[in-house]
Amino acid sequence: MTVNASVINEELLPFLQQSPTPVHATATMLKRLVAAGFEQLHEEDVWQLQPDKAYVVTRNESSIIAFTTGRGDPAETGIAMAGAHTDSPCLKLKPNAIKPHKAATQFAVEIYGGALLAPWFDRDLSLAGRVTYVDESGSVKDTLIDFRKAVAYIPSLAIHLDREANSNRTVNPQTDLPPVLMQVPEDDTTRFTDLLTDQLATEAPGVRVRKILGYELGFYDAQPASLVGLREDFIASARLDNLLSCYIGLQALIESSGDEPALLVCNDHEEVGSMSAEGAQGPFLSAVLDRWCGTGRARAIARSMMISADNAHGVHPNYMDRHDENHGPLLNQGPVIKVNHNQRYATNSRSAALYRHISDELDLPYQTFVVRSDMGCGSTIGPLTAGNLGVTTLDIGVPQFGMHSIREMAGTRDGVTLFRVLREFMQREEVL
Repeated sequence: MTVNASVINEELLPFLQQSPTPVHATATMLKRLVAAGFEQLHEEDVWQLQPDKAYVVTRNESSIIAFTTGRGDPAETGIAMAGAHTDSPCLKLKPNAIKPHKAATQFAVEIYGGALLAPWFDRDLSLAGRVTYVDESGSVKDTLIDFRKAVAYIPSLAIHLDREANSNRTVNPQTDLPPVLMQVPEDDTTRFTDLLTDQLATEAPGVRVRKILGYELGFYDAQPASLVGLREDFIASARLDNLLSCYIGLQALIESSGDEPALLVCNDHEEVGSMSAEGAQGPFLSAVLDRWCGTGRARAIARSMMISADNAHGVHPNYMDRHDENHGPLLNQGPVIKVNHNQRYATNSRSAALYRHISDELDLPYQTFVVRSDMGCGSTIGPLTAGNLGVTTLDIGVPQFGMHSIREMAGTRDGVTLFRVLREFMQREEVL
């Protein structure tokens, strides 16, 4: 099957725009999977899985697992697994969100994950997430909300008031980051929940809110994703880490043959350690495998492999010395096999060899990343999944610039390459 690179990248852009938060990303993926014929399961129900079928299940509306059962027994063939994560570093609202001030009313925010803070200043910010409310019948319900326009802004302090701004400015997350929301007269009694109720009435006219009980909302860059460069060599967007991998894994699973057992898991909370009910350190994937494989789970795992896809650090042209000279990945030169012998990445020679073998068969490029020996190494869901399941695992990712910034950059060709390898991996008769 041929791959139209321009179509994949063009479809990626609206996917990114429709997924400003983990719950929105999960909803977007769920909608696409159901449209592709995947049957939605619910964890509280009895499952009666059938061969040669496709299923999808979510947890907390922020993590998702989709799988094809294939025509064979997974205990005999193994399962081709791919993993990614739905969350990205951002600014999230505190429960008591409004900070009145005579200059301008602000939002109280908490930093989620290891965000690069400086780029959040002087940006048009929108707000999205999940709202929990009581409806007119007295039932407690959830709904998604997305303002889809600029509703806030974090203004920089003018250089005239801080002459060392370009040489010695630090960011205090408590005092420097509250975004400006609006100006409110002193006699205005508007509550934040009133603003949410008004937005829900506009965004979801069928929702009848008696009282808002809580919310999980985060800010995001209102500027849409775009192709950039004189020859459109790059993609610039918020949340490329790691929605690009979610999208590539999603498309690979949907467009694979479906004849073999294959699975995609996209976990929430990777950016804060993955220790949650729906995170990679939690039981979500293990529970699904138990219900699918039953007593054959151990045999299936022994024949399976997980490709954990999470973006990698491309060589920055202004900071080339931050990479090992022999292991510096370049944008648009292929996905990056991540190696760390201290197990910050789960790659071993066998898992890397399988990826290289498939890539060689398809005549596709790949690269290898090892962090400088005098620098610390990040991690991802790969080692956590490998440790929880005992599954052979490869850590790989598309190289990018500006990781954990409010806006990141990746190459237009690397995601397509990863897609082609993942799709082939998911339709092999035997995984290992």
